[in-house]
Amino acid sequence: MTVPYFDLPAQIRSLRPELDDAIARTLDSCAFCLGPDVVQFEKNFAAYCGAAHAVGFNSGTSALHVAALLLNLGPGDEVITTPHTFVATSWALAYVGAKPVFVDIDDATMNLDPRLLERAITPRTKAVMPVHLYGHPFDADSILEICRRHNLPLIEDAAQAHGARYKGKVAGTFGDLSGFSFYPGKNLGACGEAGALVTNRADFAARARSLREHGSSVRYYHDEVGFNYRMEGLQGAVLNVKLRHLPAWTAARRRLAHRYHELLAGTPLALPREAAWAESVYHLYVVRHPARDCLKTHLEKCGVGTALHYPLPLHLQKCFAALGHRAGDFPVAERAARECLSLPIYPELTDAQQDHVAASIKSFSAW
Repeated sequence: MTVPYFDLPAQIRSLRPELDDAIARTLDSCAFCLGPDVVQFEKNFAAYCGAAHAVGFNSGTSALHVAALLLNLGPGDEVITTPHTFVATSWALAYVGAKPVFVDIDDATMNLDPRLLERAITPRTKAVMPVHLYGHPFDADSILEICRRHNLPLIEDAAQAHGARYKGKVAGTFGDLSGFSFYPGKNLGACGEAGALVTNRADFAARARSLREHGSSVRYYHDEVGFNYRMEGLQGAVLNVKLRHLPAWTAARRRLAHRYHELLAGTPLALPREAAWAESVYHLYVVRHPARDCLKTHLEKCGVGTALHYPLPLHLQKCFAALGHRAGDFPVAERAARECLSLPIYPELTDAQQDHVAASIKSFSAW
């Protein structure tokens, strides 16, 4: 049996009639840059998150970049974030000239460890930007309490956490701003690149709409230097279709994750742990073991696709060499990077396929 790491074609096949109808309407209207499909998606996604505003972008990276601009971050400013995430988290800071200040992660949730946050604050600290990694929310109360005491805004990187909940509240609605990605492999994915900025502040939403469209709120009149960060109309149409299915997909992911917990109990793997206050959407199901590379090779031979999220922490990336970090600076993140292995998890994964994944893991002889 072959089990792909991710089976996007299966999802598209299941939605093809709905997608064809939605895309056909957009083709007929020729509303390809923003337009009514994007406007409708912004309303729908804001309602889904329980937020006042959602602003569509051409990527989650662009949404985070604009979030940094809305907070007037710039050269000399420091922003506390995590070293264990996709690099786009820190790109948003680098684009405006701000410095990412890394804090190690919590070994249980893999998110920024709030116990280490306060000691990283300096007079140059201007914001905090944690990530809801792998679809598991970060400890919002602990981080917000520190932010409030130090008068620091909070940017949420919610790129992997569509619908994740912290104490019943949806991720992306705790801070001043949040950024979501709709990259095709996300729990809510476009047919191409797309993203959104979510906020409860009308002034932030209005300026974000201007910045994404060349710094203009009236055509051909430009209030500031802006960007071509518009969401395509076709992506808005696709996302409106997919958003209707997201609650069912999330339930399927959670069922599969709990089934993995049962199937892999008793193996030497460190399994994902869900905090008591969290409801993870399991964008990824990441296990850990020191023999990760050998296990990955074994699973490939068994026909099981896997992935690494993420094999080199940001502080050791060449692009951030100027920050002066060395191996050992953030030991929990570094150990996670050496040991992490993402197993197949998506709503279309069958029980038989999941059984094969578990059986293949148990047949690994090099524990």
